[in-house]
Amino acid sequence: MPATTLDANTALVVIDLQKGITALPTFSPAADVVARSAELAAAFRDRGLPVVLVNVTGGAPGRTQAGMPGGELPADWAELVPEIGRQPSDIAVTKQQWGAFHGTALDLELRRRGVTQIVLAGIATSIGVESTARAAHEHGYHVTIATDAVTDMDADAHRNSIEKIFPRLGELDSTQAVIGLLG
Repeated sequence: MPATTLDANTALVVIDLQKGITALPTFSPAADVVARSAELAAAFRDRGLPVVLVNVTGGAPGRTQAGMPGGELPADWAELVPEIGRQPSDIAVTKQQWGAFHGTALDLELRRRGVTQIVLAGIATSIGVESTARAAHEHGYHVTIATDAVTDMDADAHRNSIEKIFPRLGELDSTQAVIGLLG
């Protein structure tokens, strides 16, 4: 089912389009996700709507069976890719875990601006994007996912999020359809 509407106070939240993550192998090209996210960001900025750019600089401390990737990260690993076109008006959020709400000021920043809906884009669909979508839904925001502006390192995980999880959290549509709903 396509997205039906966007609230007057909708924000774009772009997850982890940073140098270290966009360099990872994804099943659909990260460059396409970056380009579509930049297009969304430009459209939101043109309409005076909030753009939130999220990056991750750490990980939650809990033990996991998969463990944490080892080794030292490059110095620019957490820097946002320049193609996103960061502007002084953008809201920057740095997180230490998968989702952009826990342990950050994201909810406060959105509520101060009267935001009632978010559009999500970024990498990885089944990790940062899904965790943020779940938390947004739990915080009472309307959620829309730009399905062609997300990708994952695992095609099956991506499909599961798109087909099984996201329809229960909000609406899904293409970048162009979301821009069309902005009016």
